[in-house]
Amino acid sequence: MSVKLSIITINLNNCEGLCKTIKSVILQTCNDYEYIVIDGASTDGSVDIIKQYEDKIAYWITEPDTGIYNAINKGILKATGEYCLFLNSGDYLVDGVLSDFFSTQVNKDIVYGNIILESDGKTICVDNSCGKDNLTCNDFFHGTIRHQGAFIRRSLFERFGLYDESNSIVSDWQFFIKSIVFGDATYEYRNINICYFDVSGIGSVFSEKHIQERNKVLKEFFPEKVIADYVAYNDLLQKHKSLQQELNRYEHRFKFFDRVITKLKNI
Repeated sequence: MSVKLSIITINLNNCEGLCKTIKSVILQTCNDYEYIVIDGASTDGSVDIIKQYEDKIAYWITEPDTGIYNAINKGILKATGEYCLFLNSGDYLVDGVLSDFFSTQVNKDIVYGNIILESDGKTICVDNSCGKDNLTCNDFFHGTIRHQGAFIRRSLFERFGLYDESNSIVSDWQFFIKSIVFGDATYEYRNINICYFDVSGIGSVFSEKHIQERNKVLKEFFPEKVIADYVAYNDLLQKHKSLQQELNRYEHRFKFFDRVITKLKNI
């Protein structure tokens, strides 16, 4: 029997985080999913955790991999659901979110919601930076759809290919550009909190490697002249915003002075 959703978790030596992730999945009230766990030959007790819950897991394996996206691709190739949701170890679903999410018909290729950002177990903010139904190239230049909050139709990976394993951080961003900006993938934003995401993860910091991979992907899709113009445009835009903020402060200040002078004249 086919299932609506394949939830794929990858893990490497994150026993505590994996346990939290698994529990958040198996305690969902919606049962129309299969759960797949891809472990990278962990040595910290993660495999014992998987075995503890293996009656709730449709497929799992523990073996060396060549990186995050290699592990994710292994999961995709084993998935049978109409949609895939990627929930890395340490990230965990909001209680009852699958029932809430699928209470309304899902028919777009990519349907995504909000992510609750955490650090050291404390909530930082709710990220809905791409929270709109009309995404532009500019949205992906500045940000991306959060992978952990996106339900992606599995057939998209047949149309656009699996994740690029030559990257270690930005291949999900690359996939969204390929399928949405340059492809014909349909998408929908829903104002629903999907999961909690630990910002200490490898892709959460704009490291030098992150920037290098990002620039490589941009060059793959855009001529260098276009990229240079785009960077210049955004630099000017930021300067304009900064100048506008400064003008607003002066305007507020002088409106106050005008009110004071008016009152003094009437004394």
